[in-house]
Amino acid sequence: MATAVKPAETGKRVEVSIKKAIGPGDDKVHTWPHLVRAEFLCCVIIMILMIVWSLGVDAPLEEPANPARTPNPSKAPWYFLGLQEMLVFFDPWHAGVVLPSFIIVGLMVIPYIDINPKGNGYYCFEDRKWEILTFYFGFHILWVSLIVIGTLLRGPGWNWFWPWEKWDPHLVEALTNINLPYLFGIRDYFWSAIFGLVVSVLFVVVGMVGMYAWVVWLKGKEFMERWGMTRFLITSFLFVNMMAVLVKMLLRHLLNIKYVMETPWINI
Repeated sequence: MATAVKPAETGKRVEVSIKKAIGPGDDKVHTWPHLVRAEFLCCVIIMILMIVWSLGVDAPLEEPANPARTPNPSKAPWYFLGLQEMLVFFDPWHAGVVLPSFIIVGLMVIPYIDINPKGNGYYCFEDRKWEILTFYFGFHILWVSLIVIGTLLRGPGWNWFWPWEKWDPHLVEALTNINLPYLFGIRDYFWSAIFGLVVSVLFVVVGMVGMYAWVVWLKGKEFMERWGMTRFLITSFLFVNMMAVLVKMLLRHLLNIKYVMETPWINI
């Protein structure tokens, strides 16, 4: 129990007790020393770890850049390896423009689509389990895993090498990728594009309808009315697109599917 002194209007000194935080409801806590002290200790510990790490591990520097000799594999910095790995599964405009834009827009609209008052100002998995699980899936399972794959498992020619395999710069893999309509026996270019478009639209529509039914079953119609259809459509559209990334990656690994829809102007 700490004690603070507060001047009264009569000039007398009045003592006001300040409780130490013991739970989420005790929000009347001074920033100093309760928060700043913990942050300062974390900062010191991180700095010590980084100094020891930098002294004990050599920086992975390579030879000076030579424009006449391109390294194989040519990799982006680690924080861009997720985007570079997505180029294996998606068209460049989709992997480099559409998906990163969805990530940025999704982070921007969180304050507008989140109507759950619980968990504000404190950390509690029980009150925000679906929000936390969604973020964990999108960031750790999808994004971080792509960075790990691009760093450790992609070798010369951007071929897949397991950690126990030697990087062979002369390895050439057979190009066996096909488009989804070809898998169903559709060879005509026009009908292939129509088939791919129908599959893409159906995936989004069925996914959003399924998410609506799931939310109503989980939270009830009263929650959906409070949430509003606009918030739900934005959230479900972004969530279905996040799941589409996983589905497309699985289709590429399991069935060698390159594109779902292919046209002269746009590929999905």
